[in-house]
Amino acid sequence: MVKPTRVTNQIRSLRFSHGEMTQAELADRLGVTRQTVIAIEKGRYSPSLEMAFQIARVFKVRLDEVFQYPGNEGETP
Repeated sequence: MVKPTRVTNQIRSLRFSHGEMTQAELADRLGVTRQTVIAIEKGRYSPSLEMAFQIARVFKVRLDEVFQYPGNEGETP
């Protein structure tokens, strides 16, 4: 059984705010399968750091606008 990641993302909302981009269109732009995009979007799979940057670049936003990792407030990185 695959353990879900604690990393959350805004991919679905970003897709819809960028011309209602489909999962298949995003997958094509990233060079991955639609199933990979679905798994990342649903939090079943964490993308590599390189893939995370590619996703952010597609949407022309910062990495932390796409992905979030829960932590304690006031914690320094």
